[in-house]
Amino acid sequence: MASQVYNFVVTWPQGSSTIAQNMSLNLNRPFSVFVSIIGDIYIDNGYSNGRVDKFLFNTSSSVTVMNVSGSCYGLFIDLNNYLYCSLKNLHQVVKILLNSGTTIPTIAAGNGSAGSQSNMFNFPQGIYVDSNLNLYVADCGNNRIQLFQSGQLNAVTVAGTLGTIILNYPTAVVLDGNGYLFIVDSYNHRIVASSSSGFRCIVACSGGGSTSTQLSFPQSMAFDSYGNIYVTDRNNSRIQKFTYQQTSCSKLFLYKETSFSYN
Repeated sequence: MASQVYNFVVTWPQGSSTIAQNMSLNLNRPFSVFVSIIGDIYIDNGYSNGRVDKFLFNTSSSVTVMNVSGSCYGLFIDLNNYLYCSLKNLHQVVKILLNSGTTIPTIAAGNGSAGSQSNMFNFPQGIYVDSNLNLYVADCGNNRIQLFQSGQLNAVTVAGTLGTIILNYPTAVVLDGNGYLFIVDSYNHRIVASSSSGFRCIVACSGGGSTSTQLSFPQSMAFDSYGNIYVTDRNNSRIQKFTYQQTSCSKLFLYKETSFSYN
């Protein structure tokens, strides 16, 4: 988890609230974090330092892997070892092939101008790349989720202002192992997910607040290996864990179990 206020990134073991590592070397307002399959940690350090740093697993040493022109509001590494960064204020997503000998990224999506056309963004944030190398982008200012099929520069809107769910400034998008979309619907203070019958709310469905069943302007989410959901509950200054459960009728639901309070 990145803290913009205190300029550090903290980690803790799965199932524990005890901090295992606190990384703060030369960070300035880090916004996003991505952990690779081998445990290396990629951290946004673009606000004033203009880069993405890689911290080697279980160490405090870092190297610069990408030079950027601003903060990365989303980071992701695909199956082909490309690192993606969403440059919110530049209305673009850029990418770079890791270990290629360069730190200069290329454009993956967005033409750099704010807009609502299929090749444009309005303050993009969270990103996700699936196993087919399709790119999903939370296009916050346009209140939609955009899908760029592999190699395409024009997107299809897969969630937003029409259909079974109305989004209000979505900030993150994640796919689960079954291909269902999970969206942090920030200004609606909830998490929504796709299903065979359309989208529905699954977490914090009663409106914004600070109780155990509520969120206040959530920012991002992630799954652990058990299917539990962790949400950065921004205005409540906490991390919320919603535990995955299965009923005897094989219907799935999530309930709040615990929180970690770090600014």
